[in-house]
Amino acid sequence: MQTYLLIIQTRLRTRKFRIVKLVQKECIMKTIEYFKLQAKNLHKDFKTKKHYLDPLSGDYFYEYEPKFFDVDAILISFNIDQDNFTLMNAHHIIARMVGFDKWTELLKASSEALELAKLLFDNMHKIHIEEWQDYLARNEHDNDVEFNDGAKLDIFKTVFAEVDGHESFRMDYRLAKNKKPLNVNHKIKPRKKMSTVKITALPLDGAERIEFISTANSVFEQVLQRIEPQHPHLVRQLWNAEEYIDDILLKPDMLPIDRDYALSLIDAFLVQHVIGLAVDTDDQDVYRS
Repeated sequence: MQTYLLIIQTRLRTRKFRIVKLVQKECIMKTIEYFKLQAKNLHKDFKTKKHYLDPLSGDYFYEYEPKFFDVDAILISFNIDQDNFTLMNAHHIIARMVGFDKWTELLKASSEALELAKLLFDNMHKIHIEEWQDYLARNEHDNDVEFNDGAKLDIFKTVFAEVDGHESFRMDYRLAKNKKPLNVNHKIKPRKKMSTVKITALPLDGAERIEFISTANSVFEQVLQRIEPQHPHLVRQLWNAEEYIDDILLKPDMLPIDRDYALSLIDAFLVQHVIGLAVDTDDQDVYRS
């Protein structure tokens, strides 16, 4: 009888495992199809290419009438041959937008990595892929860990996807209904993504330091409201905006760094710092009790 029950339990576990694998496979296929659709849309946008004559230079250039992507922004960010842009090139660009080096790497990714990639694409207005990679690298370095795909997915959901208020300072390559392309009907020229002002020395001083501290305090209050710690008054006691700006936010090996981008790092990284403060207050509460 026990042997029979063991056989039944084994079969049930095997069946459950197969069902889980089938569900994962279905999710993977749906996500890949989603990215294939984005690649097709990008390719369609590039096919709207037309020649136009620049009256100032007397030369012919390309103009686009895209519906899905900001073609000019993509041309600025990626090395693209406008004369020979294929659907495969579009697949490659979509993969790079969400953190993969090439399309084949996306196809071989785990279900967690693909789910994260879709979240990155859908939340491009909140955080650019380069900002996300910087965020991960910094947290891995500070905590001496290497996050696996599942941990990265959990972090992104907790810190960015499920939290309002984030706004990327980088380019959102998608065209929202009310968003116009960067440079429609004009010659495509390389342009800077940020301001030309660079931070070249630390610590910050003068008006610049005051602005960074003010921004940090403002973001701190927003984060505190979002995470709703158990002991907000204790978190405020631990919070030190001056120390955060002077000793934590920027490091010498990050210089030179664009000033606007450095400001955006406050919003990107402060969530994790405040969560750490909240954990410290919980530990203090346990110790006192």
